Amino acid sequence: MQQFEEQDYTKRFDLSLWKKILRHAKEYHIDLYRLFGYMALSAGCDVIFPLMTSYAIDNFIPNLNHPGGTDGLPVFIGVYLLILAVQVFTIFRFLYLGGKIEVGVCYTIRKKAFRKLQELPFSYYDRMPVGYLMSRMTSDTQRLAETIGWSLLDLVWGAVMIVASSITMFLLNWKMALVVILVVPPLGVISWWFQQKILKSYRAVRKTNSKITGAFNEGIMGAKTTKTLVREEMNMEEFTALTHSMKRSSVRAASLSAVYLPIVVAVGSIATAYALWKGGNEVLIGGMTLGVLQVFVNYTVQFFEPIRNIANVFAEMQSAQAAAERVMTLLETEPDIIDSPEVEAEFGDNFHPKKENWPALHGDIEFSHVDFQYKEGEKVLSDFNLTVKAGETIALVGPTGAGKSTVVNLVCRFYEPTAGEILIDGVDYKKRSQLWLQSNLGYVLQEPRLFSGTIRDNIRYARLDATDEEIENAARMVNAEPFILKMEKGYDTDVGEGGNRLSTGEKQLISFARAILADPRIFVLDEATSSVDTQTEQIIQHAISKVLTGRTSFIIAHRLSTIRTADRILVIDDGKIKEMGTHQELLRLRGAYYNLYTNQFQEEQAMEILAGND
Repeated sequence: MQQFEEQDYTKRFDLSLWKKILRHAKEYHIDLYRLFGYMALSAGCDVIFPLMTSYAIDNFIPNLNHPGGTDGLPVFIGVYLLILAVQVFTIFRFLYLGGKIEVGVCYTIRKKAFRKLQELPFSYYDRMPVGYLMSRMTSDTQRLAETIGWSLLDLVWGAVMIVASSITMFLLNWKMALVVILVVPPLGVISWWFQQKILKSYRAVRKTNSKITGAFNEGIMGAKTTKTLVREEMNMEEFTALTHSMKRSSVRAASLSAVYLPIVVAVGSIATAYALWKGGNEVLIGGMTLGVLQVFVNYTVQFFEPIRNIANVFAEMQSAQAAAERVMTLLETEPDIIDSPEVEAEFGDNFHPKKENWPALHGDIEFSHVDFQYKEGEKVLSDFNLTVKAGETIALVGPTGAGKSTVVNLVCRFYEPTAGEILIDGVDYKKRSQLWLQSNLGYVLQEPRLFSGTIRDNIRYARLDATDEEIENAARMVNAEPFILKMEKGYDTDVGEGGNRLSTGEKQLISFARAILADPRIFVLDEATSSVDTQTEQIIQHAISKVLTGRTSFIIAHRLSTIRTADRILVIDDGKIKEMGTHQELLRLRGAYYNLYTNQFQEEQAMEILAGND
């Protein structure tokens, strides 16, 4: 069994990637600008406070014992309190805006990602495990939102502080300021080296996190299989190996960050120590006042505090970039099947249909020299030709892997031919919108999928504007109402997650009712009776005879007894039609269908005899 491998990302810190992410958060740009403005104002206040302290040291403290030495103190206190009030207000505003942006960006990206998942075709889900998608939609998206809401905020504050502190230090003493600034290039080299290592480790963390989410999903969905095969210990070993791998990558990333930040602090402390030593000598010889020394040392500390914050932000953004790469991969995934611009202009897209331009679908279908192969797979169909008249019932039988499901998936345009054409009502279906075709489809799977909610909700899923009477009529048409009315709450009975409170046959009848409520012109039954008992099969067979009347239908069947009334039966083998005809015609041929039917008939007779003996 081939295991899906997460895509590897090898790029360094990518500014263009963050620009793309910010474009997806366009509706919050004004809030971001406001946030940056408040942060810049807060940083400005932080720059002013040391100057205020310096002024007090040089002008009020030496003159405390002199008449009139504190005359300006009330005004000074008033200005100080005013600046303090401004900073308190800016802190309140940026905390509010940061939270708003974090929640809003998370909502927006998840909404866009969910929409993208609705647009992507079956082929995408064939190669992408559910757990990996869940990881992108949850933890990766949350990581991105936190970064945009808070890390960018810290970057703006740090940038303003560095610029303002640098300018002030140069104005106070350019020689001392120059020595402090010269420490920055070595810090840049150190930061670059650590960022590459941290990013690599965080990419490994995010990749392994997807595998862990996938393992959780498979463990929950496959719990019954795990129990029956006694796989608990083996599953635990596999899961432990994954968590250990993530632990190693996480510890490495955390260790690199833990080493990186103290290095930045140490280099900054050296510069601060120099400022104290040099400035202290200047004060002793009268070249600098005590207040100026205080403000210079304060600025030196302030200069390296934002550098440390920015270093921390960049370390955090390494982790966030790993999440950003994975989310953007999803958002930028191009569907394998798309409508042309001309088709969208005339018929609309999946979310903005122009139903007034949709032609009626009658149900004539033609395969014209169709070839098909899955991505990186063998060719399944080669020069396949078939003509189906509106209202005709076509049954497809044959060995596993013969191409039966492929034929049906091509009709539904879940996949498209790699060569040739499929015509519906005489027109290449690529000249019509996907939604037009799939709005006319009824599809009943071997394993019916129900959603959490009531029986009524699940039937209404096919057409949300359906009345209760229409829902009940659909249930009666497929003989589902007798078992529904036996339920404690009838149509309002909760089916449980995935319909786990109902039997397979009951779920199948509800899925039939749901399909018929949509009133489709093309109906597909994919092994719809293979998982039910004989009695339920007879009920479903009776429902099928009602449901398929007047509709073009395709039945993939394992139990050949269920397709005897089909207008045509196609024996598919190796992507080609080996035999075609009615049930009686094919029996008279004494070929592949005859062998399949007689063998299955004998097996069923033997089972009945054995059951009777019991």
